[in-house]
Amino acid sequence: MDEALREARAALEEGEIPIGAVIVSRGRIIGKGHNMTERLHDATAHAEMIAITAATEAVGGKYLTDCTLYVTVEPCPMCAGALNWSQISRIVYGAGDPKRGCSLFSPSLLHPKTAVRSGIRAEECAELMKTFFQEKR
Repeated sequence: MDEALREARAALEEGEIPIGAVIVSRGRIIGKGHNMTERLHDATAHAEMIAITAATEAVGGKYLTDCTLYVTVEPCPMCAGALNWSQISRIVYGAGDPKRGCSLFSPSLLHPKTAVRSGIRAEECAELMKTFFQEKR
């Protein structure tokens, strides 16, 4: 989660919504990213999407079985769908997203075999979001 928080802080410095994501396989980071929707003028350039692209390139295939995603904020429905298709094994996130988080949907948008753990360093992750939106207002 440390590296995901570093990515989120990089997004904040760039004026992006501060969300960071890291994908780990066998103890090694194989993909990481932070939100780049403003920089790339692309609504799909979420941290998770960028990390998925990097990780699938690293493994040489579209599936991320036996991989863990660490992300500072609960994935949105779009990212949950992409994570489903990638068959990622585990998702660990910090702050929940009570307005747009994937946990709001039933049945789950995630792959049935994906394990989820939430609330890891949630306060620190949420504080980055609060800081960003306070500065925008």
